[in-house]
Amino acid sequence: MTIGTEHEYSINDAHFAALPVSDQILRAICGSYQSEILFGEVKLGKELQKTVLEFIPRVPASGPAALEAMLMQGIRKFYHIFPSQYHLLGLGMHPALTLDRTAVWDHDEGKYYEAYDRLFNIRQHGWLNIQALQINLSYAGEKDLLMQYNRIRTLLPYLIALTASSPLVEGHLTGNMDNRLIYYRRNQDVIPQICNGIIPARIRSIAEYRDAQEQIFSALRARDAGILCEEWLNSSGLIIRFSRSCLEIKAPDEQECIRSDMAVAALVTALLRCPTLPVESDQEALLALTEVAIEKGTAGLGPELEALYRRAWQEATAEERQYLPVIESRIANGSLAEQITERFRSENAIGPILADMAHCLRANQPYGMK
Repeated sequence: MTIGTEHEYSINDAHFAALPVSDQILRAICGSYQSEILFGEVKLGKELQKTVLEFIPRVPASGPAALEAMLMQGIRKFYHIFPSQYHLLGLGMHPALTLDRTAVWDHDEGKYYEAYDRLFNIRQHGWLNIQALQINLSYAGEKDLLMQYNRIRTLLPYLIALTASSPLVEGHLTGNMDNRLIYYRRNQDVIPQICNGIIPARIRSIAEYRDAQEQIFSALRARDAGILCEEWLNSSGLIIRFSRSCLEIKAPDEQECIRSDMAVAALVTALLRCPTLPVESDQEALLALTEVAIEKGTAGLGPELEALYRRAWQEATAEERQYLPVIESRIANGSLAEQITERFRSENAIGPILADMAHCLRANQPYGMK
């Protein structure tokens, strides 16, 4: 198995106001408005919103250490070019961003965005203020694909709880730990099968998955939006990328630093080796657990997460065990969202929190750990 990850970071000024300048940054580096460029050991790319840059390791790897090295080389290279002009920030949403401070990428792919906007209205938080950690896992044939897919879908509520990092919207606490998914899961309500409540149903064959995908494509064609009939359209928390021969986990919030992201990846790969897991597989039960995870983070699923952590540690490689203590810390001390919430309620100031989060990314230091 090989692993690949994708990381989305907001672009900020010195006061952590989000800046819609991804196009200007890419042009400053390569001389033109490219949507993706090679940037040392990473690919640097745009997202729908100009306030975000995406960092992707140049190639997949067999474990998290190689990915971490590539990504940190990319982040260091970024700050070598822009030492103080821009400040990158992780988290599942920019905590203070208001929609009037955003802009949509307007240099290519306009037909796709026009179709999305006509059907779903992309001028909202579920489109213009979301930052995900995506984990891509290779598969070897249909049997392996089905095993991984059906195992990962049962883990999604726990991954959501662990990675929740979006408790603030437009500078205010909402009472939920993962607001990104609240917006994300309803941003295409016109065709609800696209997101499917975050948790996909169990599948018994690739043909079954393709049949469900074709139903979505039929709904799009009926709305004169056939241009969107691509495998990446599926917005569930887990999808199959046949063109890349991988599964793509889309549910986690972006974390504060690469090491924390790699800890999530290490947890997943370790749990995939377990013969059995103490988790639900029923769709309604998984959806109910997801609601708990979105609202409470790790606080709502503590005993279950502790049991999964013990299983992961037993099956983890020596390399993965270097990262898993980050997960142990999040289970014990709360997800990033829970820690941010506690601090914001105490200090009633967002600036110092964002400064610390930006430092965590630049130094590759998990928040709350020494």
